[in-house]
Amino acid sequence: MKTLDRFNKKILSILLQEGRLPISHLAARVGISKSPCQARVKKLEEEGYILGYKALLNHSKMGQDLVAYAQVTMSDTRDPALNEFNEAVRKIAEVEECYMIAGSFDYLLKIRTSDINAYRAVLGQSVSSLPHVASSSTFVSMQAVKER
Repeated sequence: MKTLDRFNKKILSILLQEGRLPISHLAARVGISKSPCQARVKKLEEEGYILGYKALLNHSKMGQDLVAYAQVTMSDTRDPALNEFNEAVRKIAEVEECYMIAGSFDYLLKIRTSDINAYRAVLGQSVSSLPHVASSSTFVSMQAVKER
């Protein structure tokens, strides 16, 4: 698939919102029959447009009410240091997302914990101990307005 046609774009748009939608319902909403829809979804998966499916969790019910964003500045930004950091940060369970940033700092981490004390522990024991971390700055989310 060199380019996505309107049917594939619609399939992806619908699955992004409703990943467990039965193929028959997806086909009806896209406006094609079930077999071609199923073949398109399989092809989108094979070609890497669809990486997987996941459940959306109620983090509050799970006792994970705090979301904090940590800006991380590195002491060394050469490739070996960045690779070492990347490998180590993937092992911290509380880090939900990590992005390398072009700007006044090097990484932005989304960290989810039960409360501010748990966050302080993750920051002090895990994030600050990551390889080549020079400094960090924290922003605590007050409310999730939109999450995907």
